[in-house]
Amino acid sequence: MRLLLVEDDTMIGESVLDLLRAEHYAVDWVKDGDMAETALRSQGYDLVMLDLGLPRRDGLSVLRAMRARRDRTPVLIATARDSIQQRIEGLDAGADDYVLKPYDLDELLARIRALVRRASGRAEPVYEHLGVSISPATREVSVHGDPVVLSAREWAVLEPLLARPGLVLSRAQLEEKLYGWKDEISSNAVEVYIHGLRKKLGAELIQNVRGVGYMVPRS
Repeated sequence: MRLLLVEDDTMIGESVLDLLRAEHYAVDWVKDGDMAETALRSQGYDLVMLDLGLPRRDGLSVLRAMRARRDRTPVLIATARDSIQQRIEGLDAGADDYVLKPYDLDELLARIRALVRRASGRAEPVYEHLGVSISPATREVSVHGDPVVLSAREWAVLEPLLARPGLVLSRAQLEEKLYGWKDEISSNAVEVYIHGLRKKLGAELIQNVRGVGYMVPRS
């Protein structure tokens, strides 16, 4: 899963970046509104964590521009602006949730998981499909009730496929879930992780769609 962190405070940014990467998210970090706008126009994200008081271009301006071009990426505003009116303004501009600094890191992770669930059309905290069950909160995986251990990157490939059965994701789209800007991408990484998942979860769970990509069948 790939997130965009928009935060100009270096200390906060480094702390959140370490937290998110420890949770095995691929994260791109930018420090001003113009860089955020460039990133959003050139890359797809599963969620944006957006500060409002940014240099060069305010966070609300970035948010309004996203929604004006029908970019539906979930946006979690994380800011020190704590007046009720400012929160209303952010939500009315198209934010999906709001957390105030200083925030509890466990709460932040829970809010991120909730927003990603909603974006995939799910309300339940555990995904179950074709005998495979995954819990984004705990990263636990089981097959017909038996626990299975996945690597962090196997998880990163499995979660978006299992969250939306029937949706085909290309290799490039799956690579986006695995890597941030500074990561080196192996040419056959996705194929390696798909192979590992099939060995652990069953050969029929993830199917090739020739010339397009991969999917988990609906049934």
